[in-house]
Amino acid sequence: MTVVTHESGETSETALTDLKANSSFDEKRYNTCLRSMMDEGEIIALLEKIDVMVSENHPHCYSRQMCDENKEQKENLDHKSYEEEKIDSSVFQQNQTGEILMLSVRTSEEINRMKQYQRETETLLDRLHLQDKHQQKFTPADFIKIGPPVKQDQDICENDLVHTFLQRLMMLDYRARYIPVRKDSPEVSHLNPVPVFDTVESDDSDFDALCSTTVDSDQSKQTHVHPMDVQMAVFHCSDSFFKQKMITKLSQCQYALPLLVPDPVTMDINCPLWTFRQIIKTWKIIQIKDKSNTVTMKSMPICKAETPMVSFLRLGSLSLSKSQLMNSLINDRHSTFFHRNCPGSTKSRHLMDGVAEIAWYCPAGKPNDAFTDCITFCNLHGDALLTEKQRDILTEKSSVNVVLVPTLERGDRSTSKTVISALLKSPKPLIILIADNDCGAVQVKNGKYKMGLKDKSQFDVSEELTGIIRNILSGPHASFQLETMSEVSGIRVDEDDTICQKGKSAAMRIVNLLQKMDVSQIKDKFLCCQGQLWHEWCRTNKELYHLKGQTEQIENEKSQKHQKLKQIRQDQCTASRSELMKLFIESLSSLPSPAKEYFLKWTQILTDALSTDDLSSILQSYDEKWSEVLALKEKQDLTNDELKSKSDQLKMKQTELDQISAKLQSATFGLEHIFREMGQIYEAHASLEKQPKRGQTDWSKYPELAAELMISGHPMELMDGDAGHVPLTWISSLLDEVIKKLGNKRVFVLSVLGVQSSGKSTMLNAMFGLQFAVSAGRCTKGAFMQLVKVSEEIKKDFQFDYVLVVDTEGLRALELAGNTTLHHDNELATFVVGLGNMTLINIFGENPADMQDVLQIVVQAFMRMKKVKLSPSCVFVHQNVTDIAAAEKNMDGKRRLQEKLDQMAQLAAKEEVCDAERFSDVIAFDVQKDVKYFAQLWEGSPPMAPPNPGYSESVQELKNFILSKASQSAGMTLSEFKGKTEDLWNALLTENFVFSFKNTLEIAVYRKLEVEYGNWTWALRSNMLTIENELYTSIESGNLETVKLSSLNEKMSKTFEEIKETMTTYFEDDTDKEMLAQWRGRFESKINEFHDEQVKGVKRKLDEVIQQKNACKKLDEKKTEFENKLLQKSKELAHQLKDKAEDEEELKKQFNSVWRGLVSELTADTKPIEDINLEEDQLTILHDLGFEWSLIGESRGSCRYKKISEVGDYSDYVSLTKHQDQSNTTQQFQDNESKKGPRQQEKHSRTRYFLNQACEVIKETATKVQQYFKGGLQHKDQEQIRSLIKDVEKQSLDAIKSKPVATRGYSSTYLQELAKNVKDKVTEFESERKYALKKEFTVDLLLYVFDRAESRLSESHKKFKMNNDALSYLESKNMQYYNIFISFCKGSSSAVVFGQMICEKLKSSTVEAVCNKTAIDLSDEMKCSFPAFSGNRLNLEKHVLKSLAEKEDFDGFITYIKHPRKQVETFIKEEVQKYIFTENKDKAQKILKKNVEDVKKLVSRALFTATEKVKEKDEEKGNTEMWVNEFSRLLKDKLTFNICSQNFSDINNFDFLKEEIEKGLESIMKEVSSLSLEKLKEFRNQPDQILIDQLCNCCWVTCPFCAAVCTNTLKDHETDHSVPFHRSAAVNGMHVINSVELCIGFCTTKVATDHSFYPDYPRSKELIAYKKYRDAGPSYKKWEILPDKSELKYWTWFVGRFEKELENHYKLKFQGNGKIPDGWKKHSKEDAIKSLDEMYKNPV
Repeated sequence: MTVVTHESGETSETALTDLKANSSFDEKRYNTCLRSMMDEGEIIALLEKIDVMVSENHPHCYSRQMCDENKEQKENLDHKSYEEEKIDSSVFQQNQTGEILMLSVRTSEEINRMKQYQRETETLLDRLHLQDKHQQKFTPADFIKIGPPVKQDQDICENDLVHTFLQRLMMLDYRARYIPVRKDSPEVSHLNPVPVFDTVESDDSDFDALCSTTVDSDQSKQTHVHPMDVQMAVFHCSDSFFKQKMITKLSQCQYALPLLVPDPVTMDINCPLWTFRQIIKTWKIIQIKDKSNTVTMKSMPICKAETPMVSFLRLGSLSLSKSQLMNSLINDRHSTFFHRNCPGSTKSRHLMDGVAEIAWYCPAGKPNDAFTDCITFCNLHGDALLTEKQRDILTEKSSVNVVLVPTLERGDRSTSKTVISALLKSPKPLIILIADNDCGAVQVKNGKYKMGLKDKSQFDVSEELTGIIRNILSGPHASFQLETMSEVSGIRVDEDDTICQKGKSAAMRIVNLLQKMDVSQIKDKFLCCQGQLWHEWCRTNKELYHLKGQTEQIENEKSQKHQKLKQIRQDQCTASRSELMKLFIESLSSLPSPAKEYFLKWTQILTDALSTDDLSSILQSYDEKWSEVLALKEKQDLTNDELKSKSDQLKMKQTELDQISAKLQSATFGLEHIFREMGQIYEAHASLEKQPKRGQTDWSKYPELAAELMISGHPMELMDGDAGHVPLTWISSLLDEVIKKLGNKRVFVLSVLGVQSSGKSTMLNAMFGLQFAVSAGRCTKGAFMQLVKVSEEIKKDFQFDYVLVVDTEGLRALELAGNTTLHHDNELATFVVGLGNMTLINIFGENPADMQDVLQIVVQAFMRMKKVKLSPSCVFVHQNVTDIAAAEKNMDGKRRLQEKLDQMAQLAAKEEVCDAERFSDVIAFDVQKDVKYFAQLWEGSPPMAPPNPGYSESVQELKNFILSKASQSAGMTLSEFKGKTEDLWNALLTENFVFSFKNTLEIAVYRKLEVEYGNWTWALRSNMLTIENELYTSIESGNLETVKLSSLNEKMSKTFEEIKETMTTYFEDDTDKEMLAQWRGRFESKINEFHDEQVKGVKRKLDEVIQQKNACKKLDEKKTEFENKLLQKSKELAHQLKDKAEDEEELKKQFNSVWRGLVSELTADTKPIEDINLEEDQLTILHDLGFEWSLIGESRGSCRYKKISEVGDYSDYVSLTKHQDQSNTTQQFQDNESKKGPRQQEKHSRTRYFLNQACEVIKETATKVQQYFKGGLQHKDQEQIRSLIKDVEKQSLDAIKSKPVATRGYSSTYLQELAKNVKDKVTEFESERKYALKKEFTVDLLLYVFDRAESRLSESHKKFKMNNDALSYLESKNMQYYNIFISFCKGSSSAVVFGQMICEKLKSSTVEAVCNKTAIDLSDEMKCSFPAFSGNRLNLEKHVLKSLAEKEDFDGFITYIKHPRKQVETFIKEEVQKYIFTENKDKAQKILKKNVEDVKKLVSRALFTATEKVKEKDEEKGNTEMWVNEFSRLLKDKLTFNICSQNFSDINNFDFLKEEIEKGLESIMKEVSSLSLEKLKEFRNQPDQILIDQLCNCCWVTCPFCAAVCTNTLKDHETDHSVPFHRSAAVNGMHVINSVELCIGFCTTKVATDHSFYPDYPRSKELIAYKKYRDAGPSYKKWEILPDKSELKYWTWFVGRFEKELENHYKLKFQGNGKIPDGWKKHSKEDAIKSLDEMYKNPV
C-alpha cells in the first residue's frame, strides 16, 4: 500500500503523474491526501480508508514468516501509546511535493481493537455518567460541600457509583472500592438467577442434565463495572487538585496508588507525580545503640523518601494472583492491591491493564515487622510482555525485580525468554516465581533467585519471598525516590504542565530564600511581625485588662501601655518589608486562579518539607518525655519522702516537656505562618493608618486576598495558637471581605473541642472533606475556620448557605497542666463554645479520669454561655471505643457520662455563682441522643493499618445527626459571626468573662428596635398633633365644648392599629425575630403607655383651652355686642359723611372721634387688666424674707445666680456651722442696732467692734481651713448641693405650671409660695449636713428659680390679658373697622364689606393654621431625614457631643456635663433654627407654600359648596346666616372662623359675595405664602418643642461614678442603664478626699481592677470593691459598667484640651497622681470626633 501526499495547491492527479514519470511506481492500491493534514479526524479517516484496503487483501499474499511477524507485531503493539497510533502531521510537512510516505500501518485487527477500546471507554464513562467529566473535570469544590447523605448499599444503582465511591473515599471508608450495585438495576447482571433445565422426568434424564456442559443464559446483560474501573475512570475525569486529594485519601486507606497510567485516549504513559505530593509516611525503625534496641521514628513526604523498591511483573497468563501475593507481603489483612479474588472483581477489567501501582510498607518498630525499614512495592497490572515501556521503567528503577511466569523451559523461544534473559544480565537482583514448578527457593547466581509456586500455600510463599527480599536488601542495593520519576524519558509527568511549573517557580523563589537556614531562624528573619513583637503586643494588650497600679495611677499606666502598643505596631510596620512576604504577596496578587492554587500548594509542600526532619526527632523526644511523666504519675504506695522526690521529678520533667514543646513550636514553619504574617502586617498598618509607600505592596488588599482563599476552601487561622490571641482587626476585615464577595450569607457554626491528638481534625476532614492539618507534629494550634458550602440539592432543607467549621487545638490533660495551661484551655473552650451553634466535644478513650479533665472545662464554658444568654447545642463524640455495638455497655457509658456531667455542672455552678444541679440545667441535653460512640480509627496497628470502616460509618451517622439538628437552626449571618467573635474575645481578655461579656449583635438589634420604636411613637405623636390642631380649631370656633377620652381614642384608633400591625410584622418577620422576642412584651406595653399618655396629654391641653374659652365666655359675648355696635356706628357715620368720601383726613378725624367715644362707652363698666412687674415683686419678696438690699443688688448685678446650677465648686457658698451661727448673731445684732437711737448705738460701739474683730478672725481661720481641706466639701457634698438646686428648680417650675395664670391672671402670691418653698428646702437640706449654706446661696437660688419661672408667668399672663381685657381687644379692632367705615363711605355694598370682614377673619386663621401645620411638617421632615434626629437616643448623643467638640465650647460642655437634658434641648433648638432658617430655608418655604395651597383649596371648596347650598334654598329661606353657618361648618376642623352676620341680612347675591371673597382670598394667600418663617415662632406649635418632646422623652439617669448619661431610648426601661463610653472622673470634678487633686480615672478602667471606693463618704466610710460596684447601693445597682481598655479618645481629648478651664471651674488641680497622661494630650479633635463615629458604628 502506498500513501501519496501532495500540496494543497495541486491536485492528486498531478501528484500521481509526476510520481509515475520520475519513478517505477506501479502500485495498484494507493491513497492520496494533503501534505498539510493536521486534524486528528482527517488522520483517522485516512486510517479507515487504509483499513478498507487491508480488508480487501488476501491471506495468501503473505509468506509464513510475514504472518508470524505480523502476529508478534500485533501482540507487541496492542498496548503501545496512542501517540504511536497517530500519523504525525509534522512528517507530512517535511516531505517535498510528490514525496512518498511509506507508513508502517497496523493490521486491520489492531485498528479494530483500537476502535473497540475507545468505544468501550466511552461506554464505561456513559455507564458511570462521566461522559461530560472527561472534559469538565471533577474539582475539590465538587466535594468540599455538604450534599445528600451517602446512600446505603441496597439503594445504590450504577448511576450512583461514582458519587458514592467518592463520598465514601472522602470519609476514609476503604470499602469505597467494594460498592455493590442494586440487584434490580436493569442494566446490570450480578449473580444471574440459576437456570432451570426444562426436561422430562426419567431416570436417565437427571444424569444427562448433570453431564450437560451447555446452559442457555441471557448474554444481553452487562456485568457490573469493575471496581478499579470506577476508581480509574474517576481519576481520569478529575483535575490535578482533585486527583491529589483522591490519591491522598487512597493512601490513608492503605491502598496502592497509580504510578504509571496509560492515557485512555492517546495511550501516552503518564506519571501523576503531583498527586503524591501531600502524602507523608511515618515509620519506626529499630537501631542498636549501646547494645540495646532503640526505636527511631521517621516521618517525611513520600516523594522525598529514598527507599528500596521491589517491582512485581507478570509475563504471560497465570492462574494465581500476583496482587494477592504482594498483599501478603505488605499487610495480609488488607488488600492493598486489588486482585481477582476481591469482592466485585470481574474479568471485564478495562482501565487497569498497563497501570503500575505503588505502595509502601512502613514498619512499626516492633520485632514482628516483616521488614526493618520502609520499602516501596510496585505492581504492573496485566501482562508485562504487552507493556514494554512500563516494564522497562520499573525494572530500571527497582532495587529488586520479582517476575512471575507460568512456566520456565529450556527450549522456550518466546518473548518472555528474551525479557527474562535481559533481567538476568541486569545487575539488579531478580526473583523468578514459576507457577508450574514446585522447587524451593534457590539462588541460581549472585542476586538471582528462583522459586516454584506449585502446591505451596500462600503463607509459605510469602514467608520464603519475604526472607529472600530481606536478605537482598540487607546488602548494598539501589534506592528509589519518587521525585526521580520526573527524569524518566518517554513518559509524561503531570508536574511538567506549564501552569504547575508556573506555580512551582513562584514557590521556589520563596523557598530559595530559605535554603540552608535553620527553621527556627526563618521566622525570626522573614516573619518578624508574628514573633516577639506580636507576642509582646498580645501580652501588653492582655495587661490592659489587668492593670495593677495604684487607683489614681491606673490611667497613666493604661496610657503608657497604649503608647507601647502603638510603638510595637510601628516596629511591626518597619519590620514588614521582608523579601519573603514581598514575593508571596506579589504571587498571590498576580497569578491567575489555577496557577495561584498550584503556588499555594507548592509553597505548603516545600515549606513543610523544610521542617520534616527536625520535627521527627523533636516529636520522638516529646513522646519519650511524656512517657516518663506518665510513669511517675502511676507510681503508688510511696512514702512521704518518696512522694516529695516524685513531686520534684515531676516538676523537672514538666519543665523539660515545656522546653521540648517550645522547640517544637519554633521548628514548625508552614503556609499558616505566612498567612499569620499577612494578618499582622495588616493589623500593624491599619492600627496606625499607614499608607503603602512606593514599591511596597498595598496592605489594605490583604484581607481581600485571604477572603478569596477562604471562599475557595482554604482554612483560615482564627486564633493564633502560639500567641494565644485572636487578631480581631485582621479577622474582622477578612470576614468583611468575605461578606462583600458572597453577601451576608447565613452560616451554621460547628466547633470542635477535645483532648490533644484525639482525632478532632481527622474526624472533620473525613466528615466534610476538609484539609485541616492532621499529620504528626502538625497538630492544630489555636483555632482555624473553614467554609463548607451547602449543595443546591439539599439547600431547601436548611436555613443557611454554609457550614463554618471551627477546628481547635487540643485541650491538655489537667493532670499535666499548670495554671497557665488551664487558663488557656478554659479560654479556648469558652471561645469556641460561644462561637458555635453546635459544639462537638471529642472524648478519646474510655478512661473516666481523662474524660473528667475535658468535661470540667467544657461544662464551665457552657455555664458561662448560659449566664450571658447564649444557647449553643452540644454533641459528645466518644472516640476509640472498643465495642460500639454492645448496647448494654453504651448505656452504662452514657449513665456514667451523665453522672460526670451533672457533677461537673455542680462544681461549675459554684465557681460561676449560678444555680444548676444537673447539666441539663445549663444546656438542652439528651444523653440518649446527644452522645455518639466511635469505633477506633485504625483497623489494626498503625502505621500499616487502614481506617476502620466502623469509624467511617460513625462519621456518616454523626454527620447526618449534625445536619438533622442544624436543619432546625437558622444559624447566624457572617456579620453576626464576626460580631460574636469580637464580643467573646474581648470578654475573655478580662478576668470575669460573664461580667465583661457584651453581645454586640444583641445590642445592635436592640438599638435598631429603638429606632423603630422612635418611628412608631413619632407616627402616633404626629397623628395626635394633627388631631389636636383640628380639635383646637373646633374649640376656638365655638363648635366643641367638651373633649372625651373615648372620642380621642376613636380618632387615634386607625393609626394606632396600623402601628400595632407594623410592630407585629417587625417582631415576627425580622431576621432577628428570635432575639427580638425577649423585648416584644416590654415594647408593646411601652407603645400602649405612650399612646395613653398622648391621648391624656392632648385631653389635658384641650380641657385647658375649653376652660380658658369658658372663662372668656362673658367677654366673648361682649365682643359680639361690641362688634355689632362698632359695625352699626361705622355704617351710620359713613352714611353721615358719604359726601366727604374723598377727604380722607376728615374721615379719619371723624372716625377716631366716634371710635374713642364708643370705646369709652363700651368699656365703662370693665376694669382694664394691668401689665405685671415681676422684677419688683421678686425684689420685694426677697427683702420680706429678710435678705439685705445690698446682697440682693450684688447678686442681680453680677448675674452669678444664672449659673448657680453649673458652678464647679460650691465652697464659696458654704461655711462652717459655728461660723454661720456667729455670722447670724452678728447680723441679728446689727439689725437690732439699726432700731436703736444714736446714744444707744454709740454706747455699744465698742461691743460691736470686738464682735466684728472676732468675726474677721473666724472668717480668716475658716478660709485657711477651706484652702487646706478643699473647703470641707468633698465631691459627694458638691453633688448633693447640685442635686438640691436641680430638685428645687424642678419642683418650682412644676408648681408654676399648676397655677391658673392663663385663666385667672397673675398673682404675687404665686412667687411668695415659690420663695417660701425654696427657703424651706434649703433649711431642710442644712439640717442634715455638717455645714451651712450662706445667705448668698439662698438669694442666688431664689433669683435663679424666679428667672426660670419668669418666662412662663409672663407668657401666661399675656395670654390671659389678650383673652380677657376688653380695651385691648377693642384697640386691636381699630384698623379693621376703619377699613369697613371707609368702604361704606365709598358706597360699597353689604356684600363687599361682609366679604372684607370674612377675608380679614380668614387671614388671621389661615396664618395660624398654616404656621401650626408647617411646624408639624417641618418637625416630621427633620425627624425622618435629619441625621441627628432620625435615629435613637444614642445617635442624638453622638451628634450633641460632635457639635460640642466642633465648637470647642467649654461652657456648653459644662452645661452638658451638669444638665445634659438642658444642653440637648439647646442643641435641638440650634439645629432646628439652622435647618429652617439657614440650611434648608427653601425647603421650609416650600412646605409652608404647600400648606397655604391646601388651605386655599379648602376655602375655595367651602365657598363653592356654601354658595350652591344657599342658592338651592333661596326660594325657601336661604339667607346670609345660612351661608355663614354652612361656610363655618366646612371649615370647622381646619380654620378658626367665627363671624356675626346680623348686620348683613340684606345680602341676597351670594355669587357676588363669593367673588368678592375670592378676590380678597387671592391676595391673602399670596401674602401668607410670602410670610417670613420667623412668623412660626408666634404660634402654638413650635418645631423645636415638638422634637424636644419626642427626642427627650428618654432616660436621663446618670452614671454614679462619672455622670455619663444613659443612652436608652425608653424612659423607664427595665434593662440596666448603659452608655457607649464613660468619662474621666475629672470631667465631673471628682477629687481625692481632703485634697485639691483631681481624679482622672475612668470607671470602666477601675471596674477591672482590685481597687475599692467609698460610695457614701463622708456619711459612711465603708469600702466597696469596684468589681462589686453594684453592691454600693440603688444608684449603682441598675448600671452596667463594662471594662473598657480602649483609649476613649473623646473624653481624654476633652480633659487635655480644657485642662486649665477645668481647673478654674472646679478650683482643683491636675497634679500628683491626677496629672494628665501625655498620651491624652496627643489626641486631636479629629480623633475625638472619629471615635464618636466608631462608637455608633459599633454600638454598645
